[in-house]
Amino acid sequence: MSELDHGRLLRTGFVLEWITLAWNVVGVLILAFLATTSASTALAGFGLDSFIEIGASTVVLWELSGSGAKRQKRALRFIGVAFLLLALYLLAESVLAFSAQHRPEGSIGGIIWTAVTAVCMFTLAVLKSRTGRALGNPVLETEGRVTFIDGLLACAVLVGVLMNTWLGWWWADPLAGLVIVAYAIREAVGILRPAH
Repeated sequence: MSELDHGRLLRTGFVLEWITLAWNVVGVLILAFLATTSASTALAGFGLDSFIEIGASTVVLWELSGSGAKRQKRALRFIGVAFLLLALYLLAESVLAFSAQHRPEGSIGGIIWTAVTAVCMFTLAVLKSRTGRALGNPVLETEGRVTFIDGLLACAVLVGVLMNTWLGWWWADPLAGLVIVAYAIREAVGILRPAH
């Protein structure tokens, strides 16, 4: 790969991370409002996911500014921990909501936001993975999986909020939080497991 191609790919990686970071900062504000007005566990959990995605993007921006094996390893560890924290939070919140039979209000705003977010996150995930592979940068490629998980979570939350809003199925809201737990744990274990 020429130095020019490498520079172009690196700039693309930075742009993708800045877009993700900006989207999630706005998302935290929107989701805080939507979760508060609807008392939705799924929307609150998705807001936390936005915080984790902000952290992951910040780590990748830091890593892209000066690559090295030690720095990449540390960045991957941060991303793995973010996956684990997301899974633990969603598991706890969903179990509590089920046990209390928490009945959130419907949220048209939540439906719209999660649908648009899913499309954006899946698009960003594909672009990050391609750019990371082309750069030979496992951190950017792995963060593409974080973003893909964020898109899956948006879909799960969308379905849960839709079922709760339109059908009155209160249990669909915490169930949406559980859908992504297995994927997040699998990714965390894959990243954090020592290579042999």
